[in-house]
Amino acid sequence: MRKLTVAAFISLDSVIQAPGGPQEDTDGGFRFGGWVVPYADEDFGQAMGELFSQPFELLLGRRTYDIFAAYWPGVQADSEDHGIAELFNSVPKHVATHQVATLKWQNSRALKGNLVDAIRALKQQDGPRLLTQGSGHLVRQLLAAGLVDELRLITFPILLGRGKRLFDDKGQPSAFTLVHSSSTPGGLLINCYERSGEVRTGSFM
Repeated sequence: MRKLTVAAFISLDSVIQAPGGPQEDTDGGFRFGGWVVPYADEDFGQAMGELFSQPFELLLGRRTYDIFAAYWPGVQADSEDHGIAELFNSVPKHVATHQVATLKWQNSRALKGNLVDAIRALKQQDGPRLLTQGSGHLVRQLLAAGLVDELRLITFPILLGRGKRLFDDKGQPSAFTLVHSSSTPGGLLINCYERSGEVRTGSFM
């Protein structure tokens, strides 16, 4: 059985919408697209390199897939993004979509049937971990179904006030253990949490 990792850039108020650019996702009149970019320093790059250093296959929602498919295949060999582009272009990509014919990015395949059942079946297979980047709607479904084994969150020191959020009130109650934590001079918190069982409660009374 393989691990399912959710990786996300997240604001202090849990917003994950349009981290990479102004036109990435303007739904709801969101006007802060590209909020990650001012923090993209060497430490940020090292964190991303660590995230992608172990074998993985991508698990993506359709909107994130379309954003990635429009960018990564066109990255030039002399670009600083070339290494990640090679990885993303070569690995299998499992996509939550009903529009199978439009999956033109190499090594892309649509998840068939019930989404949760399809992902549960993927996890039962042998192979590298499943890595979800972005894909907020998909992630919320994964959390509701209790399918997330690991959360890798890079928290940025900003409040965005509005926008699509990573967490809602439908997530399956679960305990997670903090297995790694670091910070950068730019104020980023880089945390890795592993699922560790049921939520425990107690009383001070």
